[in-house]
Amino acid sequence: MKAKALLTSVLLATSVLSMPSLASAAEINLYTTREPALIAPLLEAYAKSTGTKVNTVFMKDGLAERVASEGASSPADILMVVDAGNLVDLAEKGVTQQIESSVLNEAIPAQLRDGKGHWFGLSMRGRVLYAAKDIDLASFNYEDLADPKWKGKVCIRAGQHPYNTALIADYIAHYGADETEKWLAGMKENLARKAAGGDRDVAKDILGGICDIGIGNTYYVGLMTSGKGGEEQVKWAEAIKVVLPTFKQGGTQVNVSGAAVAKNSPNKAEAVKFLEYLVSDEAQKIYAEANYEYPVRAGAAVDPIIASFGELKIDTKPLSEIVSHRKQASELVDKVGFDN
Repeated sequence: MKAKALLTSVLLATSVLSMPSLASAAEINLYTTREPALIAPLLEAYAKSTGTKVNTVFMKDGLAERVASEGASSPADILMVVDAGNLVDLAEKGVTQQIESSVLNEAIPAQLRDGKGHWFGLSMRGRVLYAAKDIDLASFNYEDLADPKWKGKVCIRAGQHPYNTALIADYIAHYGADETEKWLAGMKENLARKAAGGDRDVAKDILGGICDIGIGNTYYVGLMTSGKGGEEQVKWAEAIKVVLPTFKQGGTQVNVSGAAVAKNSPNKAEAVKFLEYLVSDEAQKIYAEANYEYPVRAGAAVDPIIASFGELKIDTKPLSEIVSHRKQASELVDKVGFDN
C-alpha cells in the first residue's frame, strides 16, 4: 500500500508538472533521485527565505531518460543526483546546460564541479578508513591497503559497488591501470573475509574481531554514532575510530551529491539562483545536518561527529577525470577476482 501511495503521488506530481500554467518566476521544478527527507529541509528554507516554491518530482532511477523523453517541453529546471558518475552521465546524455556563476565557482572547489559549468557538487562524503580503536594508527595512505602487514586484517564491501569503483578509479587516475591492478591484487590478499556486505558491516566485523581495518563512507559513522540505526549500530561505531586516509601524492577520495540546470529549463534564472542558494552558509549547514555530509563550501559548519575525524583534505584529481575511469576500474575488479 505504501509503494502504491508513493507511485500515486509521483504520478500526480508528474501530471501537475506537465501543466503549462505551473512555470512562473516564483516557482522552479526539481527532478531528483535524492531521498525526500534529506532535501525537504533545504526546500523549506529556500521557500521561506525567497518566496520561491520548489515543485519536486522524486524518482529512483531513469532521471536522464525521463528528461530526454520530455524534450524541449520538459518542465524540469534542476536535476539533482547523488553521485559524481550520475552528474557526468547527465551531461554526457545532453540533458544539462552550461551556466556561468561566479558564486558557484568561488564556493565549490574546481575538482568538484564540471569545468564547462554543466554540473556542480553540493555536498561530500569521504571514503575513509575504519580502524579498531586499540590500533595505534594516526595516519594512513590508500596505498597501504595492499601492504602485506595487513594480511587477513582488511574488510571491505564488494569491489563492484559504486563506492569502491570510484575509489579504484581514483587510484587509476593517480597511478594508471597496471599499478592499480597490483594494488587490488595485494588488497585482495589482505582481506579477512569475502568482499561483501555494506560499509556498516565493516564496523560490525571490526567489533567482532574479524578484521582490524576497513574502508567505509564518513556519513555511515554519523548515522551509527547518532543512534539513528539503532542501539546495536551505536556499539559498532564505538568499536572504531576514523582515519582520513590520503593518496601519497594527493588527498582523501570523496564523492558528491550535486545538481545541474536542465537543458530546456523554463526558469533558468531562478534555477541558477537556487543552485547559488545551495552553496550558501545556511544551505550548506542544512546539508551537513541532514545526512552527516561534508559541505563543499570552505568554512561552512560541519556536524560535530564528522568534524571529530579531523581536517578533510580532498583529493586533487577532478571528479570528471575519476569518473572517466569507472569502466576500467570495474574491469580490474573482475580481472583480479576481487569479489570472488
